Amino acid sequence: MNTVTFLENSTYMLIFWLVIAVVLAVIEGMTLGMVTIWFTVGAVVAAAVSFAGCSFQVQLICFLVVSVVLLIFTRPLLQTRLKVGHEKNQVDNIIGKVGLVTEAVEPFQSGLAKVNGIIWTAIAEAPEIGIAAGSRIKVVRVEGVKLIVRLAEPNEM
Repeated sequence: MNTVTFLENSTYMLIFWLVIAVVLAVIEGMTLGMVTIWFTVGAVVAAAVSFAGCSFQVQLICFLVVSVVLLIFTRPLLQTRLKVGHEKNQVDNIIGKVGLVTEAVEPFQSGLAKVNGIIWTAIAEAPEIGIAAGSRIKVVRVEGVKLIVRLAEPNEM
């Protein structure tokens, strides 16, 4: 069978696009990169166009247009919603935690605070206020490797 005959036979092209769709879906399942899933959808659309009896050129154009449009317009939205590629780390988990000042935080200077068993450099949220050693603090945010803290309320744990 020559290439022209293969491209003209809609049954072979339908199978071709479905195999491409399955291969791309498996790749997406292994990588979770939110890229090949859109090409999987494009291959399914191309298979449908093939089933309708359209030429290979039309199938290829449908595959590329659907894939690229989905990639450009839906991938960023889905990544944001699913938080793909964003993994919480130690710093993300420490915000809002309560700790103990181990070395006084003097006005306009840093001190040390222990939060989750780790000693951190700490700065008061209001820099003109000092926080005595032994005081309970709450982490407001993290800037670089320093905790920005405030005095913890009595009911905060």
